[in-house]
Amino acid sequence: MIDASAALGHVPAKTATGLRSIGALVFLVFAMAFAGLPEKAEAQSYSFSNVRIEGNQRIQASTILSYAGIARGQTVSAGTLNDAYQRILASGQFETVALEPRGNTLVISVTEFPTINRISFEGNRRIDDDVLGQVIESQSRRIYSPNVAEQDATRIAEAYNNAGRLGAQVTPRIIRRGDNRVDLVYEIFEGGLVEIERIGFVGNQAYSDNRLRRVLETKQAGLLRAFVRKDTFVADRIEFDKRVLTDFYNSRGYVDFRTTSVNAELARERDGYFLTFNIYEGQQFRFGAITTTSELSDVNVDEFQEALRVRPGVVYSPSIVENSIARLETLAIRKGLNFVRVEPRITRNDRDLTLDVEFALVRGQRVFVERIDIEGNATTLDRVVRRQFRIVEGDPFNPREIRESAERIRALGFFANAEVNAREGSSPDQVVVDVNVEEQPTGSLSFGGAFSSSTGFSLTASLSEDNFLGRGQRINLSLSGAEDNRVYRLQFTEPALLGRDLEFGIDVGYIETDNLNANYDTELLRFRPSLGFPVSERGRLNLFYQAESVNMEADYENLVDPNVPSVTGSVISQEADLGRVLTSSVGYTYTYDSRINGLNPNAGYRLQFGQEFAGVGGENKFIRTSAKATAETKVFNEEVTLRASIEGGALSFSEGTSRVTDRYNIGGSIMRGFSPDGIGPRQYDDTDGNNVVNDALGGNMYAVAKFEAEFPLGLPEEYGIRGGVFYDIGSVWGLDDSLAVGANGILYDDFSLRQVVGLSVFWTTPIGPLRFNFTKALEKEDRDDEQTFNVSISTRF
Repeated sequence: MIDASAALGHVPAKTATGLRSIGALVFLVFAMAFAGLPEKAEAQSYSFSNVRIEGNQRIQASTILSYAGIARGQTVSAGTLNDAYQRILASGQFETVALEPRGNTLVISVTEFPTINRISFEGNRRIDDDVLGQVIESQSRRIYSPNVAEQDATRIAEAYNNAGRLGAQVTPRIIRRGDNRVDLVYEIFEGGLVEIERIGFVGNQAYSDNRLRRVLETKQAGLLRAFVRKDTFVADRIEFDKRVLTDFYNSRGYVDFRTTSVNAELARERDGYFLTFNIYEGQQFRFGAITTTSELSDVNVDEFQEALRVRPGVVYSPSIVENSIARLETLAIRKGLNFVRVEPRITRNDRDLTLDVEFALVRGQRVFVERIDIEGNATTLDRVVRRQFRIVEGDPFNPREIRESAERIRALGFFANAEVNAREGSSPDQVVVDVNVEEQPTGSLSFGGAFSSSTGFSLTASLSEDNFLGRGQRINLSLSGAEDNRVYRLQFTEPALLGRDLEFGIDVGYIETDNLNANYDTELLRFRPSLGFPVSERGRLNLFYQAESVNMEADYENLVDPNVPSVTGSVISQEADLGRVLTSSVGYTYTYDSRINGLNPNAGYRLQFGQEFAGVGGENKFIRTSAKATAETKVFNEEVTLRASIEGGALSFSEGTSRVTDRYNIGGSIMRGFSPDGIGPRQYDDTDGNNVVNDALGGNMYAVAKFEAEFPLGLPEEYGIRGGVFYDIGSVWGLDDSLAVGANGILYDDFSLRQVVGLSVFWTTPIGPLRFNFTKALEKEDRDDEQTFNVSISTRF
């Protein structure tokens, strides 16, 4: 076709004038011809006796005809043909489509989309191919779709955005191969990392910015930003942080708290965000009057009132109210009062900033659990999920119990996602509980390392499975080796023996020690089955049997002459002469933890008491008693953490003789400032002049009290560095009379206190928590093995 305007530009003016006259004449003729046509024109219609498909290779002709929706002999209009064209094209199977009437034959010509031969990613360094492969929908050996490829590019860009790379660009390209195949390539420009440089708060008075930043899931970029994965701006994470902040304040009595807005400002250089939470704290409320009422005539209200643990004056928390409701409903079930619901009715008193809570017992709907359906558990057995419910089919339906069961299922750690919902069953008074879970890996193979300035480096390897054979059982095989010890240990735990809250465990271990700080080596083999169960709401009892075989050998190879009398007559050599000793014992441990359903989320204590009775066979007969009490609280608006612990033990032999492997050897973590066996009774002998015996013997009794404070140092929270001070006081003393009388040079057998003060630096790093202790002994004995500096690290990689 010739462009008329372009052609006119190349002719003389006189010729152009003539052409315009001819054009006007032609226009007049056509106008007269169209004026003679009828006012209405009939739409063109077609009827085909045959339909021919051309160009299809993989797609059946019948499938294309079904897309078109045109039957042979059917009279169709041009509009119908256009609709058929759109339907075939919308199927997503064809790159081009053409419909051409040829007499009585309709020819449908198609060009199929190619098949994807392989998918590759280019330019990605920060996100691996395997991760990106899970993001996209396109797959090899599937039909290529440009729309899907573009959607995949958007998903990849979103993955980079969530990783803090807002400038990421993704372009899908194809490389055509033979046999109508293509290679799909996603070209990726990752762009720079945009981190959160600063998180601030406006409107907070009760809690500092540092305290609130520790609550958030989002973190500031710090010194170790290369290892931090939560210092990038993610909109969904911000929404989660808003909920977390609300829960944090509500649990501390600030019932009016709200986040008014969140401002995210991009730096001028577009390399960082400044995030600001605008909040309104309101006033802190406490519990006022706590009452219990009932709309049911057969309920003793006083009995329910006595079951409540919350008292007036306690800082208000929704979790305390929920726990109280659960306690009352559980009491109602124990008394056979079905379909009783507890409604909290709260009265606000702004004058004295209290909330009066009335727990009203009302009659609920008569609804029963018809059945519990569990889906998605490909590995985990149904019974593992069902035992998280305190109800079974036929029991009265309790919405609160269903919610708590859902939390217990999620707490198992077996599922990436767990949803528990209730729907109407076969009748209005029946409910079906649907449990939909998504399995996740529960096994792990881990390698780790640890370092302590007292014991040196050690390596560990652990193979564990938390859901063994889908039965909810835990099994762990661990190996560790250091310069002075090697540990091989196998543990098995059944958390619900016989379908009840009975935890059965077996612990088998083999330990070899080459003591660098003592003149003896040991070889220990232990077998310990146990059974644990609750005895109260916060108390738990653990029963165990233990068979232990210990072989002890004297090791004086570091001395100039290991055969001098002063060495061979030492306490260690006498105990080593006993060789291998078998001890068979039974015992129990009782634990009480106030943090279980506790009223104060910032404070708690834990009590532990246990005894071991040896003499059930074996060669020794003794009683070992131990006790420990620990407490922790947060003060100064939760900026400072105070900890205290008191522990002690006593060992009493009635048959046999105690050895250093039986007695208490303390120091290290039990009492800081000394090596692991740095204090207590000790044999010291240097009569030869060249050979010095300085053996730590341990003691039959010990007592230690530790006090510690942990506080911020004013450094940015993202550095993860906090400080601490501590004070330890304790002693280990007492030997068997036979040892004390028959050996020379026994020191510190009597009770004598050691006191230590110290400074700590806590550093939370991506490779593990570091702790540096600097200590100074205020009171010690001359032969104690003091340790003025200690650093420890424990991690898995």
